[in-house]
Amino acid sequence: MGKHARPGPPNQPSRAVPRVDGGDPLAAYDKRRRAPMDVQRRHRPVHGGGGHVRPGEGRVLEEWDGFSYRPVGTAANLLEARRWVEEAAGSDGAAPAG
Repeated sequence: MGKHARPGPPNQPSRAVPRVDGGDPLAAYDKRRRAPMDVQRRHRPVHGGGGHVRPGEGRVLEEWDGFSYRPVGTAANLLEARRWVEEAAGSDGAAPAG
């Protein structure tokens, strides 16, 4: 096996994105409009770097608008940013990100 071979049969479907409904004529369009990994809200450190680094610094809050993530606000620290992300996850059943 090669260095980058994925375990399992070669015809194994990817688990990264949900499957597309073949009977829906707009399925390809809807697939492109889905947020990556179905994460509607995310947060990023203001000055870049890993999300877990310097938890006391500010965060930029971003929301998926159907085409890209757009900034919608800021949070004072990591704890507030995670609460904001989990607020949406609790209402629609999606997994929290961050």
